[in-house]
Amino acid sequence: MAAQYGPHRWSASDREGESTGAFRGARFTVEDLAGATFQDCDLSQLKIIDSWLVNVDVSGYVDNFTINDVDVTAFVAAELDRRHPERVQLRQLRGADDFRAMWDTIERLWSNAVAQAERLPEPARQQRVDDEWSFVETMRHLVFITDSWASRPVLDEPAPYHRLGLPQTAYPPATAAALGIDLGARPSFAEVMTVRAGRLALMRGIVDALSDTELARSCRQSPAPGYPDESRMVGECLAVVMEEECEHYRFALRDLAKLP
Repeated sequence: MAAQYGPHRWSASDREGESTGAFRGARFTVEDLAGATFQDCDLSQLKIIDSWLVNVDVSGYVDNFTINDVDVTAFVAAELDRRHPERVQLRQLRGADDFRAMWDTIERLWSNAVAQAERLPEPARQQRVDDEWSFVETMRHLVFITDSWASRPVLDEPAPYHRLGLPQTAYPPATAAALGIDLGARPSFAEVMTVRAGRLALMRGIVDALSDTELARSCRQSPAPGYPDESRMVGECLAVVMEEECEHYRFALRDLAKLP
């Protein structure tokens, strides 16, 4: 049974005026793309023929992913579910009790991850692994997610964005600045975790008071400027927060294992 609450996935196409589409439909023949990096790119319907794929690392939303005529989508999803059973729990969100139980899981998972980070020196907590977000940057992003998908649409706060929040990479810098977000800030782990604690408490308050009726309530405001202006229910918005929490927990756990 499909999850009732499907999250919004931000893509480069949401970044109005920023994506040129210069390479849409492009064909690269006998080109050396070794070491190339594609970040926040729309690679749907990409076709790679008779090429060398050695030591290749792919992460992102995967569907109908075929390698040498073998669709590996189901295998990838099943293996991720085995490693991260919270993904299965997330897909089973239905009523208010499910949301409360899901948030219990998220709090437990992050408590363990934060304990790992606390044992690291400050430079390691600020360090990027393979140019992915550092642990501190990940916490900043989750602050922005809570502000965008909980405080603004669910609590109907017009401008809840914290200065230390960090939007997704494709989010226009000028728009972030207009929201009062300081993309150039370099806060300490302790500073960010203080803000993060407040956002965790905010979510705990929301889910503790949640009812099945409230889940179906229509929100008046979009998450942030640049997001599609469309109707969203409370349940949909909270599901986005929870999916982001689960996915970034997975990324953080992966990177913590690589830090000294």
